[in-house]
Amino acid sequence: MTKKYFEHVGSFLRPEELVAAREAFAAGNLSAEELSAVEDKAIKALVDKQIEAGLEKVTDGEFRRAYWHLDFFWGFNGIDHIQAAQGYQFHDEETKADSAIVSGKITGENHPFVEAYKFLKAYVDEKGASAEAKTTIPAPSQFYFELIRDAEHVAKLNEVYPDFEELRADIKAAYLKVVDDLVAAGLKTLQVDDCTWGVLVDDNFLTGWGALQGKSKEEVRDELAELFLTLNNDVYENVPGGLLVNTHVCRGNYHSTWASSGGYNPIAKELFGEEAAKTYFLEFDNERSGGFEPLAEFKDEDKVAVLGLITSKFPELEDKEAIIARLKEASQYIPLDQLWISTQCGFASTEEGNILTDEDQWKKLALVKEIIDEVWG
Repeated sequence: MTKKYFEHVGSFLRPEELVAAREAFAAGNLSAEELSAVEDKAIKALVDKQIEAGLEKVTDGEFRRAYWHLDFFWGFNGIDHIQAAQGYQFHDEETKADSAIVSGKITGENHPFVEAYKFLKAYVDEKGASAEAKTTIPAPSQFYFELIRDAEHVAKLNEVYPDFEELRADIKAAYLKVVDDLVAAGLKTLQVDDCTWGVLVDDNFLTGWGALQGKSKEEVRDELAELFLTLNNDVYENVPGGLLVNTHVCRGNYHSTWASSGGYNPIAKELFGEEAAKTYFLEFDNERSGGFEPLAEFKDEDKVAVLGLITSKFPELEDKEAIIARLKEASQYIPLDQLWISTQCGFASTEEGNILTDEDQWKKLALVKEIIDEVWG
């Protein structure tokens, strides 16, 4: 059985001082060194709060990023930061149009996330607490999905990589280089965030994508599920021994809005049964995530399903007894020993953050801890 920890998905609301510093840097009124100093201070304060709250695995809150995924992509060699034709459409809102596009062969040397992790780990170690410093990165499948997001991206990708197998090999090698460097810096837990599976449960996406290619939504789902599984397992199955690979599956988390909807059933066999992750942080905070029946696909007793029953999108605090009742419902399909609980996502997948307060986010985590202690005590 994989050991379970009280841990947060990853991102936290950015403090006002950090928001102001990033805006000043973008406007050319603050140097990179001055911004880094503000980020360092904010991260240390956040680590202190996480340890005080009892979290056993802590992050830097993603305070050095604007996005949960794009900053990581921009850190690869051969990738440029551009503005796409439009942002991603969420329910009621559209994101900014930042994107990543291929400009040359992709490699992972000297990725900035490695130095960011070294800073985090050094401070956590300095505190002398038992907490572990973990880091979060987007999935290989998410990277590929960004590289084909529109016609401009596809044209550039085909220009640099006319052979898909060469692209696949370079994505694998680039990811594993970053992972190797992180492990050399002391990383023991890697969390891989992934919205691609969340897309494959959405009938609107599947129907629209299929219409563009003259395929049924079932054909699209099967083809993309196989592709995403291949790209992810290329990495997950080849990380250094002793590294715990977790994944977090989301349907979008931007300024308290969402991007896709649907239960896990269409992708449960591949995701829960075949993907080489150990701990799955799963969105389950409302009806858009469907029922618990797909959890029956967790055949490997060493895998853990972390149910995101506490929403990170809104400030209202859930009823503890109602959440415990949902855990008992889920245990009809997967043993309670393989279940755990967390928030459904981070509090700020992008720097804008969700619509709740700093106090609200810590109340949410305190509720998670209270439920863990009561149910699994």
